[in-house]
Amino acid sequence: MIELKNQLSGELHTDYRTRLLYATDASAYREVPRAVVYPKNKSDIKLVINWAAANKSSVIPRTAGTSLAGQVVGGGVVVDVSRYLTNVIELNKTERWVKVEPGVILDELNMMLEPDNLFFGPETSTSSRCMMGGMVGNNSCGSHSIIYGTTRDHTLEIEAVLSDGSEVVFKDITKSEFNAKCRLESLEGDIYRHIRDELSDTDVQKRIQEYYPEPSIYRRNTGYAIDLLLNTEVFGGAQLFNWVKVLAGSEGTLAFTTAIKLNLVATPPPVKGLVCAHFETLEAALHANLIALEHKPGAVELMDDIVLEATKDNITQNKNRFFLKGDPQAILIIEFARETEEEIRKLAGDVEQSMREKGYGYHFPLVLGNDIPKVWALRKAGLGVLSNIPGDAKPVTVIEDTSVDVKVLPDYIRDFRKVLDQQNMSCVFYAHVGSGEIHLRPVLNLKKSEDVERFRTIGLEIAKLVKKYKGSLSGEHGDGRLRGEFIPLMIGDENYELLKRLKKTWDPNGIFNPGKITDTPAMNESLRYEPDREIKEPDTIFDFSREGGILRAAELCNGSGDCRKTHLSGGSMCPSYMATLDESATTRARANILREFLTHSPRKNPFDHEEIYEVLDLCLSCKACKSECPSSVDMAKLKAEFLQHYYDANGIPLRTRAIANISRINAMGSLLPGITNFFLQNRVTSKFIKRTLGFAVDRSIPALQKRTLSKEVKRYAQKLNEGTRGAVYLFIDEFSNFNDTHIGVKTIMLLNKLGYQVKTVKHSESGRAFMSKGLLRSARKLAERNVRKFADIISADSPLIGIEPSTILSFRDEYPELVGEELRESAKKIAPNALMFDEFFVREYEKGNIKAEFFTDEQLEIKLHGHCQQKAVASTKPTMKMLSLPENYSVSEIPSGCCGMAGSFGYEKEHHELSMKVGELVLFPAVRAASKESVIAAPGTSCRHQIKDGTKRDALHPIEIMYSALKS
Repeated sequence: MIELKNQLSGELHTDYRTRLLYATDASAYREVPRAVVYPKNKSDIKLVINWAAANKSSVIPRTAGTSLAGQVVGGGVVVDVSRYLTNVIELNKTERWVKVEPGVILDELNMMLEPDNLFFGPETSTSSRCMMGGMVGNNSCGSHSIIYGTTRDHTLEIEAVLSDGSEVVFKDITKSEFNAKCRLESLEGDIYRHIRDELSDTDVQKRIQEYYPEPSIYRRNTGYAIDLLLNTEVFGGAQLFNWVKVLAGSEGTLAFTTAIKLNLVATPPPVKGLVCAHFETLEAALHANLIALEHKPGAVELMDDIVLEATKDNITQNKNRFFLKGDPQAILIIEFARETEEEIRKLAGDVEQSMREKGYGYHFPLVLGNDIPKVWALRKAGLGVLSNIPGDAKPVTVIEDTSVDVKVLPDYIRDFRKVLDQQNMSCVFYAHVGSGEIHLRPVLNLKKSEDVERFRTIGLEIAKLVKKYKGSLSGEHGDGRLRGEFIPLMIGDENYELLKRLKKTWDPNGIFNPGKITDTPAMNESLRYEPDREIKEPDTIFDFSREGGILRAAELCNGSGDCRKTHLSGGSMCPSYMATLDESATTRARANILREFLTHSPRKNPFDHEEIYEVLDLCLSCKACKSECPSSVDMAKLKAEFLQHYYDANGIPLRTRAIANISRINAMGSLLPGITNFFLQNRVTSKFIKRTLGFAVDRSIPALQKRTLSKEVKRYAQKLNEGTRGAVYLFIDEFSNFNDTHIGVKTIMLLNKLGYQVKTVKHSESGRAFMSKGLLRSARKLAERNVRKFADIISADSPLIGIEPSTILSFRDEYPELVGEELRESAKKIAPNALMFDEFFVREYEKGNIKAEFFTDEQLEIKLHGHCQQKAVASTKPTMKMLSLPENYSVSEIPSGCCGMAGSFGYEKEHHELSMKVGELVLFPAVRAASKESVIAAPGTSCRHQIKDGTKRDALHPIEIMYSALKS
């Protein structure tokens, strides 16, 4: 492969680490590929195809890797187009089409089209990261297929490379043009001649029409869609011939797509509304679906009680449950789009009346405006949150994509449940009920051989049931490794042999994605987990009992790829991927590498692998995955645990020790702060210190204050006790104590002036630096001291108030799982009463103890950058509300994720460049664009430092702003 690597403009990787990261997708399958290629152009793709042909290997096209049926898992060369082939080639607004490379992300395409009131109609729950090549390969549909149909319906042309390396364009052609193609002396000519000869036989046509799914079922991916070719004028129909109909849904098994021309549609009417109908039974919801469809909605989606229950345990999705009443067995999300809100309200009333008249439903909230995306986010999280179900038995993909005519859906589900009852199995029901497709996920433990056999049994039985209703075994997720085995059953052996001949004609040497659709191995082979394998769960410092151990904590990741969204989609997860667009920098990659080595390592210490270190190294420990990942994978916690065990085997580096012990170093430096600051900030000495410790020389090191906050507290001893509105305890964190003393002083003064008594006790540092560097045993000692110190004095009436988010939130986030078992209940008791200053402020404002009249009426524009851990564990809403209290203060939140500094991460020389790239995604440009008169607010000390280094602007802690806003 060295020769191929030298010829490519892009990249080729054969190292074991990279190959492991591409061994899985979002399915239950695992197969380590031979190599991974990131092509930069069409020439690279042709080189890989020619190499595969010469070396009897295979080519597996891949975009975001969110396939649910194992489409992009294979032993050949994985060709990942998501890094470089991401360009929009041409847009024709008049004719409403766009031409794109296969790595263009759906949401980002629609963002580009929005100013022209155009968009690509089909959308999937993975729209923030799924790419057009994958959508064509799977013939994706999405929630609004009632209106917009499938990707196939909107694909006009495909440019592709065939298995012999030749380039072709597939588009609408007339009968005479078809005949001209048949005269070509090339592989392209072979392809046209073969289909002409096969489908010209009227008996073959009848057999296809008899066995293929009902034409009324538009969501269908059963084998190759040759039945649609019968509607063309070449075979007696009225439509123009276009191979695109077959390539859509072909899963990369026939050709390699290099460009796609897509039809665009006008954006829907401006006013939308969701009727979120609640039902006491699933059956009632299925029958009510037919009523909903009579009112011409744009989408009807189902969520059952199991999915809804799973959303309770996800930080982000729990906030999106605002519209739920009681515990419904199922809900229907019915979307309408019209010109006015009055029309929406009338439709909502009509739907409710129609359903109540039939005795269906008990609650029909209408969701409007900015709350609509929250409901859709809850629905889209359905796949991911199912991983939160405790234990090894999980709702699995096997029959999750069946599609039948919507009119027979209630009968089909009734028979489906009978099959489950016979197997003594439970199931999850959710998704596209309005189009006759429900994602049905039986609960199985694929770590047990018994359930692996049941996995196939249930697949076979449901395939027979789907055939009885003349449905499609796949509506949009594709056949892949999961359903390919059952295609002969679904369409008949003779039709299946026709598909095999078609594949052989297009791909004589089996280069393209073998084992999918045709000649598929048994669907319970090459699974992610080895059945009945005994795995020793390693001992850990953090408590992972809720997940069932650290291995199961890593296994929460199901590969859905939410961590692959870019900064354009918003949110914080995952900053390293957003800056690099490298799969190895995703939360998914980190979870995969941990799972692989914790499962297969032969070493006594399974963490002792350089490959794990390399993949986890770029994790900024921002905590975004804890809240934004639907499966709630807490990679910061996993990384910290890994590092402790890795250092046990390999020793603790000097820099790591220095960072972890920064409080002790600062304490010594504070004895002579002037001299210490001279050495830290003098160009010559600071450069020497940075290079010695491995810090970036371009970074400025925070200066020590003349007096620590602990000493300043003594100066305000009298004022500390003057409050009449109640008492609070101030947590003097290690950053406010040594570097941000002035903020601590203003905190005390602000609380005093608002009427609060401020108490302090001598306590330990938070341990944040130790946790961030993975020295968990030391961090545990500090946490336990603090829990013992505060356990008996902290309550709702006397809360613990913090200045630096990362330190005070340790009490809520890490401490309950870090301290010893004997202190966990005490830690949990402290947790809800450990508050950031803004949380306490807003709580008191809502009680009426703090009033707007206490503050200035002068005008001020504020731009807020929230702290990562604050966004993940708490919220920026209290900060926004506090800063908005002065009547003429205008506050807006910068839609940034992580600032890029992330504690010490951005100081480290090998991470400095990435740190600044993260800052440049959203934060730095927003700060530079802010007017000089506006104020930049950032509660995190490292955030303020990053803003200063990256933009040369000073950012203020929100406490400073509120102190300055007080009327004198």
